[in-house]
Amino acid sequence: MFVSELEKSLGIEVYATLSRGVGGVIRRSCEDFVVEEILVDGSKAEIAPSTKRQVLGSSSLRSRYLLCVLVKRNWDTFSAVKAVADQLNMNPSCIQIAGIKDAKAVTAQHVTIENVSVEDVGKVEVKDVEVRPVGYVRSGLSSFYLLGNSFRITVKGIKRSESAIRMQVARIIKELETLGGVPNFFGHQRFGTARPVTHLVGEAIVRGDFREAAMLFLAKSSQHEHPSSRQVREELQKTKDFKRGLQVFPRQLRYERLMLEHLAEEPDDFVGAFRRLPLKLRELFPQACQSYLFNRFLSGRIASGLPLDKADWGDYVVGVERSGLPASVMRRMASAETLAEINEAVKVGRTCIALPLVGFRQRLSEGCQGKIEKRVLQEEQIDPANFHFDAMPEISLRGGLRTAVTPLNDFSFEVSVDSENPSSHMLRVGFTLHRSSYATVVLRELMKPRDLLKAGF
Repeated sequence: MFVSELEKSLGIEVYATLSRGVGGVIRRSCEDFVVEEILVDGSKAEIAPSTKRQVLGSSSLRSRYLLCVLVKRNWDTFSAVKAVADQLNMNPSCIQIAGIKDAKAVTAQHVTIENVSVEDVGKVEVKDVEVRPVGYVRSGLSSFYLLGNSFRITVKGIKRSESAIRMQVARIIKELETLGGVPNFFGHQRFGTARPVTHLVGEAIVRGDFREAAMLFLAKSSQHEHPSSRQVREELQKTKDFKRGLQVFPRQLRYERLMLEHLAEEPDDFVGAFRRLPLKLRELFPQACQSYLFNRFLSGRIASGLPLDKADWGDYVVGVERSGLPASVMRRMASAETLAEINEAVKVGRTCIALPLVGFRQRLSEGCQGKIEKRVLQEEQIDPANFHFDAMPEISLRGGLRTAVTPLNDFSFEVSVDSENPSSHMLRVGFTLHRSSYATVVLRELMKPRDLLKAGF
């Protein structure tokens, strides 16, 4: 089945399902892509809560954390957090999140804000951003508290009959159920769809070439980005003139400008230039490289015919918590002696198959899966030991495990005439995914897009 070159460049080389997709376009407007975050205690961040909740705790508890719901429209998470922090006259690091949400979407998520009163939060006014206080808590948020996300997504412009759409969606969902879930690829936004360079920057960092990493981030252009951005990147690629770059780079490329400010004064200090970026952003580069390698590992497994719902000798497996989340601390490798026992546990949902996230402490799989992983690393010329960065140890990656599939929960769908084009249909889907799993991976199986960008990915 056809897979676009763009997806292949992100390590997503195959589909898990064989049925034809329905086509169509997502994100015609940000309201077509709605995300609501769910915490492990069951708390759900709602776009529009049905009733006004009273803030719990005392506003005098200034030393504690104020838990809020952050609702944003057409904002990336980091920019929205910074805008709120600027209004509160604080460093963005004083606002903690459990997870990053889609930019071109309407999203609701939890945040904690340090040393702030309800009254202060009530004064925040940022266009298309709402901060809604919930109550005071004793600790800041982190991914540890995140269970997953609930999605409501509309696919428009489908050139098929209602009955054909219903039949294809039902077939694809049935195939995914047979596989044990959705292949747990890292989605397109992990890398940047319009300018997918994050993992390339990460690869250069892994190889210890911070100069190459910086030039990729600053100067590698894409035909799909704004012409003004493409032009200044191409100029910088030719001239390597950082002072000139600082003069001409658009204001909206603020992270690039932070690096250029440093390089204009210290043109050979590329490590120092990266240190001008927020830590969370710097961490994304090697993580994206790690994600790309995982995608290639998983693509190789699917292409070779190895099952996603049954362990083979040398596969890693991890336990499953009561919440349904994988427990990576409960890990083991399948051997000939334990294979039957492990597969019984997989069958009843107590255990699931996992693949390595490459890092300086993580061993590869063995058996057939291990051969796939070794081949990929040889092709990419990457040594796991190099994920420890002496020049920037704070972004080093130990590695870990990630499940091969993720459960698709609470799936529902309805088909109707497209409100914007009566000659087409639209498909509304709803589902819940665990944390770190991507709705776009579900959508690509349903839609089978030939052109990711035209399809709204």
